[in-house]
Amino acid sequence: MPDIVISNEGPVRKIRMNRPEKKNALTLAMYETMAAAIEDAGTQPSVRCLLLAGAPDVFCAGNDLNDFVAMARSGALGASIVRFLHVLARCEKPLVAAVSGAAVGIGTTMLLHCDQVIASDNAVLLTPFVSLGLLPEAGSSLIAPRLLGHARAFSLLVMGKPLSATDARAAGIVNAVVPAAELDAQSLATARDIAALPPESVATARRLMRGSVEEVAARIDEEVEAFRIRLASPEAKAALAAFLNRKR
Repeated sequence: MPDIVISNEGPVRKIRMNRPEKKNALTLAMYETMAAAIEDAGTQPSVRCLLLAGAPDVFCAGNDLNDFVAMARSGALGASIVRFLHVLARCEKPLVAAVSGAAVGIGTTMLLHCDQVIASDNAVLLTPFVSLGLLPEAGSSLIAPRLLGHARAFSLLVMGKPLSATDARAAGIVNAVVPAAELDAQSLATARDIAALPPESVATARRLMRGSVEEVAARIDEEVEAFRIRLASPEAKAALAAFLNRKR
């Protein structure tokens, strides 16, 4: 099975991260495949909603740390990652996420671009960027404070405090919490409900509600440059090395 499984279920395009043996840690190739699937959906009138999903026990463990180490050595953030972040921010089709288990790093920040997030009752959101000597990405430094308020965004993005599914719903990131066994059915039903609405009205309303895409894109670029500098820093290299040593 490929690491990213793409299927069209009627008007819903499902993009499922499928690397469970590595807890769906994203490789550069996985970023590229997801970006291409989202971009292609934008050209297909028959696709009216996108559904992002993971494995039953883990949504996404964040970026593959081996790639992070390689990027730290090169001093550059992978082009595939940057492309995915921009494609996600500029996506004009509604986005639904089905989150089960851990959603770490980009596994959490990508949810800030979704219109509806359905989480299983075992879901946990966590962004340990700063503890690794790094920074929040995906425009989260702009979007999260607006959504959560500064204090809660600081707890999540800087202090790395985890959010349970219930806490994430109270914070406004998650729309509904369901039993794990019902997650796939509930998230697909939500995506189909959105897909059944008049698509042009949905697109216009969504664009007005989301505000300036260029502002988000500019923040992503600012974060990418700051992230690149942090990756090459002695602080980040030491933190990543310590983390990898703990895992061995």
